[in-house]
Parts: sequence; structure tokens; C-alpha cells
Amino acid sequence: MLPAGGSIVAFLNSGEQGAPVERSARRRAEGEDRGMRTVCGLARAVQVLVSRGRGAPGAVAAVSPLTGGRRPLLTDRIGEQRRGGAKLDQVDGTTCGSAVLVALSAWADPAEVAHLEGESGAVAAGAGAGVAAGFGARWDARQKQVHAESTKLWPQALGTSPWGMTRWLREHAPAAGPYRVRLVDDASAADVAAAVAEVEAALSTGRPVPLLVGAFVPRHYCMALSRQDDGAWRVYEPTSGQVRAVDPALIGRRALRPLLGFDHLHALLLPS
Repeated sequence: MLPAGGSIVAFLNSGEQGAPVERSARRRAEGEDRGMRTVCGLARAVQVLVSRGRGAPGAVAAVSPLTGGRRPLLTDRIGEQRRGGAKLDQVDGTTCGSAVLVALSAWADPAEVAHLEGESGAVAAGAGAGVAAGFGARWDARQKQVHAESTKLWPQALGTSPWGMTRWLREHAPAAGPYRVRLVDDASAADVAAAVAEVEAALSTGRPVPLLVGAFVPRHYCMALSRQDDGAWRVYEPTSGQVRAVDPALIGRRALRPLLGFDHLHALLLPS
């Protein structure tokens, strides 16, 4: 989880104060509302501005499903996620990203699960409570290891940056395929709609999508696992160790807090 920091006050308070009603209506029609932007929303708005003149944006990129057998740690069943008697939550306040990375690595590579279950991948019969203690201890230790590996160029106390997440996946979990950082401007209805479409394109092929949420600054990682028939996403929230049903319409309303701890979607890690 990333600790709170400063905000870009000048930008957040900027805009066309007292703009005519017709100008506001035009901006809404163009897919932008008048809410204050987050830090990542500001960066995304700059990206969009710089990219203007390069032609109209293309369709959502196709996402290829991965082949091969898998033994995922997480299911898309709503509620607490457990394995070997241990709850699959983050080990401390800075390892939400690490919990997501371990879960994503386990989804892609059965060897990750085998490691967590013990070097032999088997548990002696009759171990009883030792099974839970062993798996839970390995789950916690693995998060700490991943946290150290994914923050080599970043202060560990600040959690893991999105670029540290994608670098770790590239270097340590190649079976998951490459991921890229996609910032989100949740003050723009058009950008939210495009981001939701990109997530759902990935989920439709069975590819999980890490989500970075926060207040005005990014604070916390979760991971979208699937899209259900009712349109809701199943999302792993590592603070609680639970999978929750999230209506993607809450992103545009900037109202994710009851389910994911913070209201704003800052960024996605998309498979590419």
C-alpha cells in the first residue's frame, strides 16, 4: 500500500472557472466531467494531450490467452481466499502489490504454487495444523522476497511502483506474459470507458488485471480476476484476503472505497 503524499493543488484547482454552460455541456459530450483529477489522472491527461494529432485511437488491442496447465491460488468465488489453512492476505501494509504479484505468478506458473506448498509440492499426511503454519509462513515469506525484488530502484516503504510491478513480472514470472502500465484519468468518462473495455478484453481471455487504486495519490493494489454474466468483476482485495464483486460503473462514479478501500482507479497493469 502506498502512503499518502502531496497533491498537485494548482492543477486540481485549475480549469475554466465560471465557464459558460454550453462549454461545460460540450466538455461532457466529449467524455470529460468536471471532477478534480488524481495525480495519475493528471499524468494520463498529459499523455492524451501529447498524443493528439497522431490519429484517432485504435480499437482495444487483442489479448491472447496463455496455454498450459495452471494451479491458481485464487478463485473467483466471492469471499475469503484460503490455501493450506492460511488466509491469502498481504503480510504487511506495504505488500499489497507483492501479494498480487505472487498470485499472478501462481496463476501463470504451477511451479509457484509448488514452491508455496513446499519444495516437494506435497504435504505429509497427518501434519494437521503444521500444514497451515507451513503454507502461511511460506506465503508471507514469498511476499517479502517479491517486495525486495520489485523495489530495487524504489523505496520499499512506499510499496511497489507500477513499473516495478511490470519489471518483476518480466524478470521473474515470464510465464505470465508481458504487462504494461496504463494510467487512468477517472475524471474523464471517455478514458474510464476505454480503460474498462481494455480490462474486459483481458478478462475475456482469462488474463487477470492488477488495479492500482487510491485517493488523490495511488495507494493500493487489487486484481481483477474475471467478468461475470451480470457485468460485475471479481476482484481480489489483498488487505482482507477476499474476492469481491465490483461493478465497473463505480470507477466512473469514483466510488470504489466500500469495496477496494479507496475511491479512485489510478492505473491498470494490462497484458500485452
